[in-house]
Amino acid sequence: MRFSRRGFLASGSAAGAVALAGCEASQTTGSGADRLRFTEDGRPIATTRAEPLSDLAARFDITPISYAERQDGDRILPATGMSLIPPQFHRQVVEYPSPHRKGTILVQNSTRHLYFILDEGHALRYGIAVGREGLTWRGRGHIYRRAEWPTWTPTARMMREDPSLTRFAGGMPGGPRNPLGARALYLMSGGRDQGYRIHGTPEYWLIGQYVSSGCIRMVNHDAIDLYNRVPVGTRVITI
Repeated sequence: MRFSRRGFLASGSAAGAVALAGCEASQTTGSGADRLRFTEDGRPIATTRAEPLSDLAARFDITPISYAERQDGDRILPATGMSLIPPQFHRQVVEYPSPHRKGTILVQNSTRHLYFILDEGHALRYGIAVGREGLTWRGRGHIYRRAEWPTWTPTARMMREDPSLTRFAGGMPGGPRNPLGARALYLMSGGRDQGYRIHGTPEYWLIGQYVSSGCIRMVNHDAIDLYNRVPVGTRVITI
C-alpha cells in the first residue's frame, strides 16, 4: 500500500509516521484514498472510519463496529486507522456461494480475504495479511484453542533470523504491542499444532499484504468480532 505524499510506505516503521485523529466511529462513503489527509510535515492522518456495510448485512443481523479506542477487559484496545487500509479489506457482508457449511472459515490467500460463511450463499468477509512468499499456509484444520490478549513466543526460526527476539523466548505477555494482538485462534492441522494462528495485529496498516511468517493477521477489532462468532472446533480451510 503506497501513499503519494512524501513517499510514505506502510511498513513496520510506519507506526511513528501515522497521526491517528479523532477516533471517528461513524462510517462514511468514498474510498480510503479520498479520505486520506496529511499533517503539515507529511504524515498521513488516519481516521477510524470504515466503509459502510452493504444492505445485505441487515439480513444477517450484522451491524457496523467501532474502530475507536475502547476498554477491553483490563486493557485498552487502541484505535485502528481504517482510512489507511484499502476499502476492499474492510469488514463487509458479500455474496459468496460456497459448498461449505455455515460457520466455516475460508481463507483466500490470493485476495487476502477471510470469509466467515453465512447461509443463503453469503459470507462475512474480512481483510487480512497473509504469509510472505514461501510461508503461506494452505490446507485444512480446525480451531482448538481461543485466547484473549495471548502471550506470543517466537519460533526457533524467528530467533535465528532475528537474535534480538531471544529476550522473548519465555513468551511476551499480551498487550497492545504484542504481535498476536487482542485475540488469537489456534489452529490444529494434520493432527497437530503447526504454529498457525488467526490473530489480531498492532500493525493494522499492513492488512492486505503478504507480510507474515505464515499466520493470518487481522485488524484487532475484526479479530475480536470473529473471535466472538467462532467456537472451538470451527473448521478452517485455506486456499
